[in-house]
Amino acid sequence: MRRLLLACGLSLFALAAHADTAAPVAADPVLEARVMALSHKLRCLVCQNQSIAESDADLAQDLRAQVREQMTAGKNEDEIADYMVARYGDFVLYEPPMRGSTLLLWLGPMVLAVVGIGVLMVRLARRNKESAPVLDDAQRAKARALLEKDDKNGTQA
Repeated sequence: MRRLLLACGLSLFALAAHADTAAPVAADPVLEARVMALSHKLRCLVCQNQSIAESDADLAQDLRAQVREQMTAGKNEDEIADYMVARYGDFVLYEPPMRGSTLLLWLGPMVLAVVGIGVLMVRLARRNKESAPVLDDAQRAKARALLEKDDKNGTQA
């Protein structure tokens, strides 16, 4: 009985601790849907592979709260995104705009793939052009003698 009470008490303690870290939700469901839609387009700067909507990091929760506050204040998605970019740079956007500074982000993977395929094709072409060395009669005789010597000694080549 004591174990059951202890387990229930610890569970309630864990739930209470988690409730403090949960992000507040806007009272208006339409506003909350807009907050979450924009939050999916913003990258968590701590996790870097999750949006602020998906991340449980403290910074992500703070950014969601900022988005919620700014939407409540009447700002639209573009204004909030511009504010986040001004504060954190283009990296905060999952889809950064096409600019000279972000050109490498957009074209880098494609360029690497093309270069990699090109290098692979050149290496395969060179390998196919290489042929087995041509042996003259003296070299063949020497090779045969070595193979026969190994066969007599009982070793396999």
